[in-house]
Amino acid sequence: MNNILNDLSSTKQPIGVFDSGYGGLTILDELVKLMPDYDFIYLGDNARAPYGTRSFDVIYQYTLQAVEKLFSMGCQLVILACNTASAKALRTIQQRDLPRIAPNRRVLGVIRPSVEQLGVLSKTKHVGVMGTLGTVRSESYLMEMAKLYPDFTVFQEACPTWVPLVENREFDNEGGRYFIKKHIDSLMSKGKQIDTIILACTHYPILNKAIESFLPKHIQLISQGEIVARSLIDYLERHPEIDHVCSKEGVLKFFTTESVADFEEKAGVFLKRDLKAQHITLS
Repeated sequence: MNNILNDLSSTKQPIGVFDSGYGGLTILDELVKLMPDYDFIYLGDNARAPYGTRSFDVIYQYTLQAVEKLFSMGCQLVILACNTASAKALRTIQQRDLPRIAPNRRVLGVIRPSVEQLGVLSKTKHVGVMGTLGTVRSESYLMEMAKLYPDFTVFQEACPTWVPLVENREFDNEGGRYFIKKHIDSLMSKGKQIDTIILACTHYPILNKAIESFLPKHIQLISQGEIVARSLIDYLERHPEIDHVCSKEGVLKFFTTESVADFEEKAGVFLKRDLKAQHITLS
């Protein structure tokens, strides 16, 4: 593995994409679609997932380890394709750690571009956020909305059963649909004027079809993949010094802290294609 890392860091400067598990693959999928010439490394900390119920300190520690690993693999830019990591670790890493360990490198999250899109799309100024327990408890969406759109009202709903439904492929049966509807009904009961909902977990786009079947037709449902991809394109246009060092050979690599075989099998649910992964250790 050291030889692989050394080779990557010396000859490649890909964009790193990190998630605690598999959901970030929905972000990666859109990145590859819209930025096919760029090189990407996907790192899933599957051995320690899920992050959603862990403490702030633990999530920060795990996320920083992943960022440092991706830096060691040559990444000049890392996307935290995980709402929980973005909510609980991004700001500290940006403000405290990057100036110390890598002042010329960048780490970006998924929350701000998502909030910007909510503000553009909503007409009633009443929006919904559906996410993990960790993301909801962090109140990151509430704080970001208050900064950008202080006249908006935000209603949140934690959906702790949805990630297991996706990863165990139990969402397309009666039991799975029950838990999907349960959380949608709960959110809508909190805010009757909601007209736009963000799926604030990168696993949730897999549930799009089922979610839409339980929503009133006038409600817009936003997934984060395309939002984050277009935001990254805009970021690189505004920061040509970062874009210049990103390698562009269309190379895509996958790393997991868990079983490679399990990762390759489950990743197919998100990417709908075969892939080869390698094992990696974070510490």
